[in-house]
Amino acid sequence: MSVVLFSSSYGHKNISSPLLFYLLSFRQCTMASLSLSLGLLVLCTLALVHCDLDDSHVRVWGLSASNLKGDFLSQPDPYVKVWYGPAFGGMSSILKNQANPTWPDEFNFLDMIHNSVLKLEVWDNNVGPDHRLGTCTTTIRPGTHTETCHLKKGTVYYTYSYDYSH
Repeated sequence: MSVVLFSSSYGHKNISSPLLFYLLSFRQCTMASLSLSLGLLVLCTLALVHCDLDDSHVRVWGLSASNLKGDFLSQPDPYVKVWYGPAFGGMSSILKNQANPTWPDEFNFLDMIHNSVLKLEVWDNNVGPDHRLGTCTTTIRPGTHTETCHLKKGTVYYTYSYDYSH
């Protein structure tokens, strides 16, 4: 058996059966490799979806602060950034001219790494670079807990719940 690979003005290039078998086998191997890669991608995606189906989660709410100190000339314009382990949950709204803010925001995380640390950073929004007023950290434990965190420039209060379903 012989197959024409390409044609030119100089003639045809024929491929013998062993070479054709090799090329077809290589193509099948490449397709199998691609199929395996796609299959692994699907399995990894399903693993992430499985995490979404897990009922274990961390909820942070009830954020407030007292006696926050901003710049010398004005009240702070505070906001909070929230992390659970390596996952960044976002930032709260910025409250203008508030030394004693109460943020309406809530943050929710899937519990992918048990016994992770919850971290809250309190910031003062400025025209130039924002100024960090302090950081609060706590190792998450099951149940609902209200925390008090003393900063150099004020005090932060927040509540978190950790529903561990395993």
